[in-house]
Amino acid sequence: MKRREVLAGIAAASTCRPLIAQNLNPASGGGPSFSPSGPNAEHYGFAEGFPVRRPPDDPENRVGAFSHFDQLFPARRIDRAEARWDFKRDQATVQYTYKGTRLSLSDYPARNPVTGLLIAKGDEILFEHYQYGRTDQDRLISQSMAKSIVGLLIGIAIAEGAIGSVDDTAETYVREFRGTEYGKTPIRDLLHMSSGVEFGEEADNSRDLNRLWLDLMGGYVSEYAGVAKGTIGGITQFNRRIAPPGSRFSYASVEPDVLGVVLRYATGKTLSDYVHAKIWNLIGTEADASWLVDTQGFEVAHGFFNAVLRDYARLGRLLAFEGAWGGKQVIPAQWMLDATTVRASDAYLAPGKADPTFGYGYLMWLLPWRARQFALLGAYGQRICVDPTSRVVLVQTAVEQTDEIWSLWRALVEQLGKA
Repeated sequence: MKRREVLAGIAAASTCRPLIAQNLNPASGGGPSFSPSGPNAEHYGFAEGFPVRRPPDDPENRVGAFSHFDQLFPARRIDRAEARWDFKRDQATVQYTYKGTRLSLSDYPARNPVTGLLIAKGDEILFEHYQYGRTDQDRLISQSMAKSIVGLLIGIAIAEGAIGSVDDTAETYVREFRGTEYGKTPIRDLLHMSSGVEFGEEADNSRDLNRLWLDLMGGYVSEYAGVAKGTIGGITQFNRRIAPPGSRFSYASVEPDVLGVVLRYATGKTLSDYVHAKIWNLIGTEADASWLVDTQGFEVAHGFFNAVLRDYARLGRLLAFEGAWGGKQVIPAQWMLDATTVRASDAYLAPGKADPTFGYGYLMWLLPWRARQFALLGAYGQRICVDPTSRVVLVQTAVEQTDEIWSLWRALVEQLGKA
């Protein structure tokens, strides 16, 4: 068995990297392009060489931290595939309109703070560009896109019989959850973020999310040493039910953490080992990935998966082909359908209901513009968008969220879908 090491965690506070200065112009079809700078680069740490240091969310630290997160905090390595699969390459000409201005595909990264942008259709990469000195060798952070990976793993575990059903409760698998409100919640409602348990994330300045982070990771941060509860204690402290399960959507990062513990207990494997065996090794990934681990040794299931851009594109391609890869159904086809559609009884999850624009499936965002478009979304603009009809995939990693991406995405689907 290949090694599953925990990466050395606490990096020097001011580690810097040289800039890459080659193939500066975004171009389609001829391989990736790179730029040493990007929009508003000084704001994001250009003068210091994009330092790899804490706190990672400070604007001047984001480029370095978001591409080297597993140097700042302990993370478990996920080995690349034993047999690599590669995309072909082609070219694409796409025009989109944003706020009345007609723009090209190459205009998009020049206007937006993205570290990486990749467009693929089926087996072909049509565009791949990196900014702020990032390259195709950097492991780029997923933020909350990792939640959707957890949802996929739940579907695989159910298909394999490790988990009985989405109607089982979390306490069926985790003895420490017995008698708690999260323990009493069905897996389906945790996947839908509709547990009904109080967790203040969208309001109150992320009050409970910040509290959860310190409980998971505080032992790694000197000023908070000794306060960490770990995953189990961090979860079970939230124990006030304010709505029946399955009655309303409320975005709560703790709920995929509950499911991460369920997966660990039900499968007997770490999330990193399980995703390697069930997805990462099967889709021909080219590089090792990593996943942040807490002080208790659990992967932080609500975020902080790290991978190179083309491996995120391989994951997107898997989803675009309804969970199939090379003649093998990696993710059950029915799970893909269930995860990305809304049942009539769950109308509160539909686009425009769960969110003013988007809907919500099994830890997957549902896009409103065409039947069964969906996306993995993470803070600061991390995106994997999928249209299974045209098999168009967009992958973006970024240091700031902008809404221009949705104008680009809609144009990609419309124009490439006709090609």
